[in-house]
Amino acid sequence: MASLPVVDHTRTSVGSVDVSEGVFGVRPHAGLVQAAVVMQRASLRQGSASTKGRSEVSGTGKKPWKQKHTGRARAGSNRSPLWRHGGTVFGPRPRRYASGLSRKMYRKAMQSALSSKKASGELVILADLSLPEPKTGLAARVFDQLGLHGTILVVAGRDHDILLRATRNLPYVKTVSPQAMTVYDVLRYDTLLVVQDALPSVQEAWS
Repeated sequence: MASLPVVDHTRTSVGSVDVSEGVFGVRPHAGLVQAAVVMQRASLRQGSASTKGRSEVSGTGKKPWKQKHTGRARAGSNRSPLWRHGGTVFGPRPRRYASGLSRKMYRKAMQSALSSKKASGELVILADLSLPEPKTGLAARVFDQLGLHGTILVVAGRDHDILLRATRNLPYVKTVSPQAMTVYDVLRYDTLLVVQDALPSVQEAWS
């Protein structure tokens, strides 16, 4: 077990908390992290790009002109890919870009990402982030008091509806539950801010 400081809204230490070395203290595996990010990014692709082949475009099947003695090149159809408005050769077709990664491998990738955040000092454990009402200004003031600059990934407990509504208009903040965390988000955001009451769920979900 390792110990991490717990801070309040003014970034003052108010205690410490033990975290699992199996989640926040593993040796990062760059290959698994890359595979997890590629899988997530690929799954977001719609794969809806489509073109029409020569059998799908509109046009007649009649030979445009006779084969010989016209002085023109031979032609058999006005739907030929060589012609304007003709079909496309080897064009994109609807497809799935999603790839698979086992749960064990993805868990290892997440552990690597979380351990990297801890090692680089980009992991902050906040004692409490409850807001009296879902106001964007209140949430922004808290982040300013914490001295956080850049993008922030907030990991809150189950009852985070108020916090979610307060931060959704902040373009540099994303609020998720421990179960909804992704490797891509952990790496993408500059700071990982974990509310203390959500820390046990984080360790339980990714241990």
